[in-house]
Amino acid sequence: MNIEKTNRMNALFEFYSTLLTEKQMNYIELYYADDFSLSEISEEYDVSRQAVYDNIKRTEKILENYERKLHLYSNFIVREELIKKMQQHVAEKYPEDDELQGLLKAVQEIEE
Repeated sequence: MNIEKTNRMNALFEFYSTLLTEKQMNYIELYYADDFSLSEISEEYDVSRQAVYDNIKRTEKILENYERKLHLYSNFIVREELIKKMQQHVAEKYPEDDELQGLLKAVQEIEE
């Protein structure tokens, strides 16, 4: 399995899992997060391997569609990069400014 796709699906799942059905959540979590094979999932749910495969592929498209419309994951990545740049800037230019350091820390905590 492609590690980049796995990481992306896990990230999208974190953002959009509550918008999925219980079955979609279970299949995606088992397949991507827990590294179950299609056969193992099909045995667990007593369905065909093809049914599991079809459900996972549909759910991948649903997650990508949510991201295309809502941009929660891509916005999160951009915010993380901006926070890192702000941290560097503050550390270099304003190391003595405790209020600014505190505000930056508060923004970081919101993101976590």
